[in-house]
Amino acid sequence: MSEDRSWEGNWKARLYERVRAHGYDSLTAFAEARPTASLVALAEELGPDDIAGVQVFSGLVAEAERNNQVTRLVRGQLVRELCSCLPSGWPSVLDDANRFDVAHALGAWIAFTPETHKERARQARTTLLATPPPPGWRPLGPDDELLLTLLPDEQA
Repeated sequence: MSEDRSWEGNWKARLYERVRAHGYDSLTAFAEARPTASLVALAEELGPDDIAGVQVFSGLVAEAERNNQVTRLVRGQLVRELCSCLPSGWPSVLDDANRFDVAHALGAWIAFTPETHKERARQARTTLLATPPPPGWRPLGPDDELLLTLLPDEQA
């Protein structure tokens, strides 16, 4: 692996240049075409040596804020974290190992959630833990029925 050059130069221009080179008009469209890919996987696809996952997320947040789509972004990030930490879906039993994986997914998700949506995310986390989804549940995108129930879009 070469030296990390993610923060060199105009990384935002580089990020959007790569998105356009992949045939997308927005970072959101690029990411939504890969709804279960981690931020790291998205960054590696855009530039393994000079794009970082946190830069991808920063761009996604900026676009979501401009388009009043932050709740959708939050649901989408939960999908990414669940797919990364629970590749076989929601566990049927919350033994120590599974409890750790669930906590890791939910903790990372809350950490990435913009401040404006943290309380809603915490409430969704509490609901998920109090009334777990069916074993094997694995949302494949931000429009998953259960996710829409947990985190509905704001009313205009």
